Amino acid sequence: MVPFRFCGNHNPTAEQLRIPCPIDPSHSILKENMDAHIKRCPFEKQNQELKTQPFYKKGVNGGGREDPESLMGGEVGNAHCGEKTCIITSDMKRNMIYKLGVLEFLELVGKIESIHKSLCSFIKDSYVMPEACEGWLASQIDRKLPIQEKHARQQASILGNMESFGILQRPAAATHPDFRAVDSSGGQKTCPPAVIEFGAGRGYLTQMLADYYGIRKVVLVERKSYRLKADRSLRQKESLSLERLRIDNKNFLSEYGLTKEDFHALTWFTSWAVDGDHSSAVSDAANQETNPRTILDKEPVKAIAGTVEEIIKKMEVADRATLGFMCKDIIDMGRLMWMKEEHNLEAQLVKYVPSSISPENHLLIAKSRS
Repeated sequence: MVPFRFCGNHNPTAEQLRIPCPIDPSHSILKENMDAHIKRCPFEKQNQELKTQPFYKKGVNGGGREDPESLMGGEVGNAHCGEKTCIITSDMKRNMIYKLGVLEFLELVGKIESIHKSLCSFIKDSYVMPEACEGWLASQIDRKLPIQEKHARQQASILGNMESFGILQRPAAATHPDFRAVDSSGGQKTCPPAVIEFGAGRGYLTQMLADYYGIRKVVLVERKSYRLKADRSLRQKESLSLERLRIDNKNFLSEYGLTKEDFHALTWFTSWAVDGDHSSAVSDAANQETNPRTILDKEPVKAIAGTVEEIIKKMEVADRATLGFMCKDIIDMGRLMWMKEEHNLEAQLVKYVPSSISPENHLLIAKSRS
């Protein structure tokens, strides 16, 4: 039996073309049915409701207008262009890289390694476990809630770094119904801050905040719908105001000799850092930022035969992961520089857990300069 991606009702014929839904690209539709689908797409009603909210501004985090034809050599593929932005799909980024000549590809890898060496050598380790969160961790594991210990430790270290950076106050009185923290600058009492959590998932980071940091106002933002959320437990807290929104947000970077084409390549390479099941090879690659194995030194350029696609497919998993992590480092450093230089924020980028807990271990925190 030949496996199909779609069932009989949705499996397209050779003449039919499936494209990303222009309202929500996470699902695809037949191009010929696009007009009819837009009228009944469930995400359209949600979008219309969001547009009436005071916080909504279309494309505010989407970057500038791009011409996909110039980026992709005239083959826009599945790109959907809106009023201000174009959706550049992963397939388009991959095809753009595959069309490079071998020397162009090696030059791109060399550029990535050079920029990484100059920018990303000082990302420090900062695994901080607040005492209050240790108690929360033990109690939640005893209750056997649907949260793994490693995820709880990640969340606790996020809060510990925020506390040591001065964003959160020490939770000495957080369990008191009239919790008010003492401001270290002048001894004045201040109310705990409101929290907006983007990419909130099931909401267990906010659960920890509410339990031990006295948070009163919470907005959870997530583009997907999750089961087993912490919302029910959070809504039982009478002193807590909770709102959950389903909305999307996007980011962008460009500097240090990286063109827009280079940036699209970087974002595709980053997927190599998270392929598979985070095996030991991938975790080990996460530790090679400061002295990565240079792909260009593997063999002389003249001895490299075949197309870029063939070269990439022959690369070892650890090498692909190393390059992917370097790209992630560069993008995160770009975000750090943007915060400092464009908005004059006090900011830092740290590895908030060991790679053995999670290779996805970067934490970028920022606050206004006092």
